[in-house]
This record gives sequence, C-alpha cells and structure tokens, in this order.
Amino acid sequence: MKDFISALPKAELHLHIEGSFEPELMFEIAQRNQIEIPYKTIDEVKKAYQFSCLQDFLDIYYAGAGVLIHEKDFYDLAMAYYQKCYENNVIHTEIMFDPQTHTERGIAFETVINGLQKARLDAKEKWGINSLFIMSYLRHLSEESAFETLKQSLPYKDLITSVGLDSSEMGNPPTKFKNVFEASIKEGYIPVAHAGEEGPAEYIWEAIDILKVARIDHGNRCLEDENLVQEIVKKDLALTVCPLSNLELRNTDVMTKHPLKKLLDKGIKATVNSDDPAYFGGYMNANFEAVQEALKLSKEDIITLVKNSFNYSFATDDQKKSYLEKVDQIVSDF
Repeated sequence: MKDFISALPKAELHLHIEGSFEPELMFEIAQRNQIEIPYKTIDEVKKAYQFSCLQDFLDIYYAGAGVLIHEKDFYDLAMAYYQKCYENNVIHTEIMFDPQTHTERGIAFETVINGLQKARLDAKEKWGINSLFIMSYLRHLSEESAFETLKQSLPYKDLITSVGLDSSEMGNPPTKFKNVFEASIKEGYIPVAHAGEEGPAEYIWEAIDILKVARIDHGNRCLEDENLVQEIVKKDLALTVCPLSNLELRNTDVMTKHPLKKLLDKGIKATVNSDDPAYFGGYMNANFEAVQEALKLSKEDIITLVKNSFNYSFATDDQKKSYLEKVDQIVSDF
C-alpha cells in the first residue's frame, strides 16, 4: 500500500507555502538576513512544534514567516516545497499564500508574488509540476485590510487563480468577509475558505451561502449537521481535508477517529492534503499513509481520494483528463 501511494500521481489542494518552512531553511534565511529568532538550534524549533490548538501553531507560524524579506527568500521557500512535491509525486498543486503576513511587516506584495512566481516557473521547467496560487485573507485582521490586499493583488491578477480565508477561525466567521469576497469574485478570483476546522458547522454554512465558495478547506465538522452534509453533496463541493494537521492541532484525538472515511461514506468528495507540512510532520505521502493505516482504507478508497483531488482542482479540463489518465496507468500497473 505504501508503494502504491508513493507511485500514484497526486494533486494537493490545501497547502500554505509559509507552512512548508522547514526549520533548516528558516535558520539559513534568518542568518542570511541577520534576523534573531527565539530559538538557538534546529532541535529547539522542532520541540516548539507541540501544539494544543490552532492558535499555538499560528503564533510560531507567524514568527517563522518574519524572516522572509527578499524575493529570493520567497523563491527559496517555494522551491523547497516544489522539491517535496517532486519527491511525493505531486504533479499539480494549488498553493495558498498569505500576503498580509508579509505586507503587515512592510514587505511589498510585489516581492512576495515575484519570488513565488519565479519558483513556479522553475519548478515547471525542472520537474514538470503544474501549480496555481490561492491568495488567502487573514481572518483575524479586518475586512478593510483584506480589501487593501485585494487592491494590491490586481496588477498580478493573471498570476492568481483563487482567494481563500485562513488564520484564527474562532470568533472570525466567514460572514465578516462577505463584501471582500463579493469584490474578489467580480475580479475573477475563485472563492474558497477554511471553515469547520475548529469553528462550528454554522461557519461552513456561511462559507457556502455567503462567500459562495467553490470548495471548502477542512470542513470536518460538517458531520455534526446532517442537513449540511446533504447540502455539500447536493452542491458537489469538495473538502480539502488535512489528516496530520487535524491530529497535531487536536481536532482529532487519534488518527483512528479521523472523519475522512465517514465523509467518503456519506458521498462527500473529500481530498487529502498536507496543510502546513513542516509543522505537522509530513507531506502528501505521509498524510495518505497515516489515514490509510489508521482507517484501513482500501486501494479503491485511495484511488477515489486521489481522483477527487484532480477532479476538484482548478486545473483546466484538458489537464484533468491528462492527470486522470496518469492515475489509471499506475493503477493498471499495480
């Protein structure tokens, strides 16, 4: 099963580029930019990766992002992730980035997007990896701040496919961002949003009804509301589920209780993703292996999850067809 998972081509739909910041690279860039970080060694950083909730994680996540200053820093960050994609057989990835994490520190939007874009082009040339960008608004900041980010993004609109919503979920419902999502959709961005990770099922309803999302990030807590489950199935909305993240942030006590199989059994188009892999202990293959083993997923379940990711990606129809043919080829070889 491990070999099978490894051999399958995959798409990743829920990945925060700032969350792929491995401690070694963080140290390297901190030294290059002569920035003090509150850890003396790489081991100290890794020890800090013990979280009791989402906020614990976000505190260290933002501290780490603080060493990113120059275009080269963002390029190096993205290239390190693309290398992991290559190693994990991820051939299509939809990368979330948080402009406000950087612009709030005085880093220009242009610096962030140019670094990421150069890496995207190089990864395509070097490894054949297709990717697109999802610009995420930070929900702990104001809608006014999100509007400012939308404005900053417009000169680079051709480089950005989608807008998302992430950061501290509790107390920051989707409805807070109703107007900026409306404006973003008018600009041609596809809307997605984190909902129902720590927040209640009600937040998922809001993401669907008010933000008009094309896909739900996380969404685990939809299982608490049978009407919501039916609505998600009826609207054919995929969920970008992140198993190791759920475990590390205590949204799931133990992997054997992870809701992924229940979501599939109810007809929900679930997908597997790594979220913030540097912090949560694993990239795509590790996430697949963890749920497969804990939930005793069959080969058919794995194929379904992999195909869901391609089918519910924002790739073109021709790309999807080509991706799915590659999956079928590997399946026939096993």
